[in-house]
Amino acid sequence: MKTTHPTTDPDFDLARAASTFAALGSEQRLTVLRTLVRAGLEGLSIGELGTRSGVTGSTLTHHMKILAQAGLVHQRKAGRSIICAAVAYEELRDLSGFLLRECCADAGAPSPKGTSDD
Repeated sequence: MKTTHPTTDPDFDLARAASTFAALGSEQRLTVLRTLVRAGLEGLSIGELGTRSGVTGSTLTHHMKILAQAGLVHQRKAGRSIICAAVAYEELRDLSGFLLRECCADAGAPSPKGTSDD
């Protein structure tokens, strides 16, 4: 897949952005990701992640799988624990840049001839 930087590349891959936003389209997944972002680079054990986010068991496993497939988080073994961490800080910045890059670009643009905003 072509790697682009949406804050500088006007041809940002819309399909990639849509896919990543879809992964964040669940309140529980967004809560899990937010919990991991708050925890920082060290991440959290799967048990602690469940406690802090309020999402546990197979539901947490399911949401972590979707977030991992989107490249937003990863899991690693540490002894007998599984450590989960948010890894895509740049991707998250790129997504917000994608949304805000052209902020207000059409504000104040003249209406097409023959139309009125009144």
